[in-house]
Amino acid sequence: MPQPSSHNTHPMLTRSKHDIFKPKTLMTTCLSSTSLLEPHFVFELLSILEWCVAMVLEFQAFCSNNTWSLVPPPLNNQVVGCKWVFQFKHNSDGSVNKYKTRLVAKGFYQVLGFDFHDTYSPVIKPTTIWVVLALTISNH
Repeated sequence: MPQPSSHNTHPMLTRSKHDIFKPKTLMTTCLSSTSLLEPHFVFELLSILEWCVAMVLEFQAFCSNNTWSLVPPPLNNQVVGCKWVFQFKHNSDGSVNKYKTRLVAKGFYQVLGFDFHDTYSPVIKPTTIWVVLALTISNH
């Protein structure tokens, strides 16, 4: 417990002059040993059927939505790798509802000006198109 300062000579009565100190609050976190830990590496879960099914479903979703197409790698640029991210979706009672997987690109390996130049994609509002068309029609 800290002691009051002896060199403090002002006349104001403070808590420290009356030996009143705020107690230290110590906090801790306790994790249940039965809680499921989300895997971080693919080799940790290849033997678990639920994770394998979730990975297959995610990959099938990419294929059915035509998310990408296989092309030869560019000569001057590096190929961006990918990584699986795993997560549990829980019910309100804490039980596992779904095994969620995502395949994400490792975009942090890209270098601006070398691997890509401009990430801006202009988007035009439909009302702007209508105004331009209306002005064009009214002037002719």
